[in-house]
Amino acid sequence: MTTGVIGKPLPRVDGRAKVSGSARYAADFNQPGQVYAVIVSATVGLGRVTDIDSTAIEVMPGIIAVITHRNAPRLAYDEHKSYIDPAVGERLHVLQDDRVRFYGQPVAIVVADTLDRAERAAAALNIAYEAERPIVDPLERNVEPIVPEAATREGSWVHADSSRGDPDGALASAPAKLDEAYDIARENHNPMEPHATVAAWAGDRLTLWSKSQFVVNEQAEIAAIFGIPVANVQVICPFIGGAFGTSLRTWPHVTLAAMAARQVGRAVKLVLTRKQMFFTTGHRPRTLQRVALGAAPDGKLVSLIHEGSGETSRYEEFIEALTNASGYMYSCPNVRTEYRLRPLDIGTPNHMRGPGEASGIFALECAMDELAYALAIDPVELRRRNEPAIDEAENKPFSSRSLMKCYDVGSDRFGWANRTYEPRSMRDGRLLIGMGVASASYPAYQAPASARVRLRADGSAEVEVAASDMGPGTYTSMTQVAAEMLGLTLEQVHFRLGRSDYPPAPSHGGSWTMASVGSAIRAACLAVKTEAARRAVVDERSPVFGVAHEEVEWVDGRARRRGDAAPGPSYGELVTIAGAPIEAEASSGRDPEIAKRYSMHAFGAVFAEVAVDPDVGTIRVRRAVGAYGIGRVVNPRLARSQCTGGMIGGIGMALMERTVLDPRDGRPVNAHMADYLVPVNLDIPMLEAHFVEEVDPHVNPLGVKGLGEIALVGMAPAIANAVFHATGKRVRTLPIRIEDVLSV
Repeated sequence: MTTGVIGKPLPRVDGRAKVSGSARYAADFNQPGQVYAVIVSATVGLGRVTDIDSTAIEVMPGIIAVITHRNAPRLAYDEHKSYIDPAVGERLHVLQDDRVRFYGQPVAIVVADTLDRAERAAAALNIAYEAERPIVDPLERNVEPIVPEAATREGSWVHADSSRGDPDGALASAPAKLDEAYDIARENHNPMEPHATVAAWAGDRLTLWSKSQFVVNEQAEIAAIFGIPVANVQVICPFIGGAFGTSLRTWPHVTLAAMAARQVGRAVKLVLTRKQMFFTTGHRPRTLQRVALGAAPDGKLVSLIHEGSGETSRYEEFIEALTNASGYMYSCPNVRTEYRLRPLDIGTPNHMRGPGEASGIFALECAMDELAYALAIDPVELRRRNEPAIDEAENKPFSSRSLMKCYDVGSDRFGWANRTYEPRSMRDGRLLIGMGVASASYPAYQAPASARVRLRADGSAEVEVAASDMGPGTYTSMTQVAAEMLGLTLEQVHFRLGRSDYPPAPSHGGSWTMASVGSAIRAACLAVKTEAARRAVVDERSPVFGVAHEEVEWVDGRARRRGDAAPGPSYGELVTIAGAPIEAEASSGRDPEIAKRYSMHAFGAVFAEVAVDPDVGTIRVRRAVGAYGIGRVVNPRLARSQCTGGMIGGIGMALMERTVLDPRDGRPVNAHMADYLVPVNLDIPMLEAHFVEEVDPHVNPLGVKGLGEIALVGMAPAIANAVFHATGKRVRTLPIRIEDVLSV
């Protein structure tokens, strides 16, 4: 018997800590004798450092060290690549040579006894460069797309090329066809909490209090960089103030903090400025895409061609699943996808919420909307007519697919039937009203993870995993899983995360935390119950002494002989009898045979309404409804919060977010929150998130699918399609700006 905790909309168990200020983030872990480091960023976009004159600042009050490539230690930079790092290329070796590869690259670090003094000295440091003109625009004439090497390797999750049937021939002969290009701007993550690291050495052992979505990888990465045993590095990160992917990798500032701490022999705190977060911690790459669709008069697709390219740095090949969804989203006998990279003089891009799918599905869903209008078919109906029975790209069934149920729920909740078909046919006074729709999808990933459960004499349970929590409610949802499996209340479960010495967990990204870590906790709870029963049946003091192991069952946290109505001993009583806490560790991962048999994805349908002022071109999202098939929902309150956050991110992607680079030197000209626009309270309309009932026995032991990414994926195309419905003008670039619709 279980407590029925899973599925309840319970409040956050860490809520009080966050609102009271007792939750500690990376920069809050001040250490005795701590000093402060400030990074000096390159002011050229390409070239080399020719001179650094630090004499003037070295005599300034409080200055402890000025570290440059000339006096920095030569670091080991041993080979280390996790799945989160680009498989091709080599990470930036910070302060190891005089080369400048992109604007904002760290070229020095100043350490002082106060932050103010470190900042003043960093601003005064005199650096001379031999500058070259960088290439930062993927549309420049001499930028040649390349085939991403990793995407050609067997087993790669991203495919450089895929094809079935004769897509080009089918397109040429199709009764209805379209062939359009799409351009999505570079975006930066901009979470509330900036990147921060506090580093302290004790002999040859290093402790990092660091903002990280992947603490065990940060531990391994820093150990490899410094050439020390992994066990000599401890990474601690109990809370993250938003990340969206920006803290998945271990960026140069972590290395610099550790380097400075070792150099000066004191704990060092390093916090990036908002401006620096536009340089060295990744971004969503700008993408250029082409989608060509051919269809019969009834709307059935006969050809689908999706070609896309994304920017990357010259020293690493960053890849994402830009064209993957086009292979399975709709039924079509003739499909070709192509994915390329455009190397530029920029920092390496990074995964950003909904990576790949958010950009690729935007192009696909806008094209589907355009096809619907070309054929005079309702956009929802066009998608129904092209619903596949199986994943035609992999030629295997879906573990579950509820896209049409999502359209049923979303259409009803949104009131799609009240929409008039013709563009510019709906008004509210002088405002043009538009309604748009788009499909969403994201893979249902699961990665290997481990967890430890410890039963204590007071009847409580401690659960430990080296996971992270950047805000979706991981503390709460994992506590629910443990309470359900152990038959305890939430108050009796103490869940801990964010330490690299806990059992390993995958990165906190990719919408796989609940599927991976939750499944590991489930396995560990079963293991600790087995261990408790094993001890109980052989201990003469136990009420179930002598009972066959397989005859012991657990009811509400008590062990008893199977079928016996009398309550047996509790966890606390068994621990007391044992004389020590009862502990077990277990792991969980996806069965590769199951993965071979099924295609596993979450699906959703997103509806949006916009109002466009025809006089000044302003666009406002007035409301949006998303319906999602994500398997079992552990906590509906947290799930809706996740979806709302993703939908808001989609509003930013559609209408606001755009990092602009100066072509002369690659400088982000809007690297601040005054000009890099993100949605604020006044931009956020009525948002609804609904979940269709979906049981998936194959996807993982908990039957869950991630939803952090999918909620963003369909929002931008739904808004873009709504803008067309309102204005009659098709905009194929993101973000959609006032000047794009002023001519209406």
